[in-house]
Amino acid sequence: MDRQNSVLFSRIIAALIDMLFAWIFVVIPVIGGVISVLYLLFKDALPYQITKDDEWKNKSLGKKLMNLEVNNLKGEIVDLQVSALRNIPLTIGNFIAIIPVLGWIIGPVVGVIFVTVELILLLTDKNNRRLGDRWANTQVSRKKDLSETKTSGTVTKIT
Repeated sequence: MDRQNSVLFSRIIAALIDMLFAWIFVVIPVIGGVISVLYLLFKDALPYQITKDDEWKNKSLGKKLMNLEVNNLKGEIVDLQVSALRNIPLTIGNFIAIIPVLGWIIGPVVGVIFVTVELILLLTDKNNRRLGDRWANTQVSRKKDLSETKTSGTVTKIT
């Protein structure tokens, strides 16, 4: 498996981990669905915002476990706004589904449409950038190990 396919496979597993984590909150009556959607929206910035630990910078729980990170192509940290922008396509159906009765019908349909578009783009884009990555100007990649950043006896800082 080449490096790009390895990252692609890891991204899909990371997304599944994040979805499973978000579903834990759904068991909380009334507010659980809202918490779940908010986690999915802000997942790439929230862990760092809470911990202020660099190990969580630009990572969701799933990305951390799969050794991935979101890179802002402007070189900036992925903050709550960038996280929300890149994850809107994946959460819009969930937001709609919060609305009683009508949302329960329309939300899943809209969600499936957006997830399908995102998956097609992820699989067909040469850089595996989905719609959310394009909107937020981001790219997901394997987190570089310290050993990968060594060059001629010096260590290059990864930002």
